[in-house]
Amino acid sequence: MTNQHSYPIGEYNMALSRDPAMRTPAIEAIAELPARLRDAVAGLTDAQLDTPYRADGWTVRQLVHHVADSHVNAYLRMKLALAEDVPTIKPYDQDEWVKMPDSRLPIDASLAILDGLHARWTTLWRSMTDDQFSRTFNHPEIGVVSLDALLQSYAWHSRHHVAHITALRQREGW
Repeated sequence: MTNQHSYPIGEYNMALSRDPAMRTPAIEAIAELPARLRDAVAGLTDAQLDTPYRADGWTVRQLVHHVADSHVNAYLRMKLALAEDVPTIKPYDQDEWVKMPDSRLPIDASLAILDGLHARWTTLWRSMTDDQFSRTFNHPEIGVVSLDALLQSYAWHSRHHVAHITALRQREGW
């Protein structure tokens, strides 16, 4: 059960082959994330927001703030890759970030970030040429990552974390 609670839509496959036909649905998943996340947390009380989505997992509140943190980082990585030749990005420790005081704020702060961020991010994705999807950045812990790979991983990431919340709501009868 833990794996199902950890990966409710399955684990992301970094080795997944990618083709241009996969881009439109992935961009739509990113475009829809703010509304889907709002729907997933709609009506939750503070006690429910402070419930871990799985044993030893983050709370729903922390998860919402994590999505904002993660997607801001991914957006910046994308812009760096579009503007520079194979820039080396800075990794961050998501487990440390989620412990910081801003991860205890009301979730509206991060939902607002995601609204604006995803409007801008989706505009960039939709404007890109085939050649731009091949642009890359260097992630010191992973290696060279293409923007095609970044797109697919964040489409998965968007669906993955919404599924954490909706699965918790279903299990708890919320």
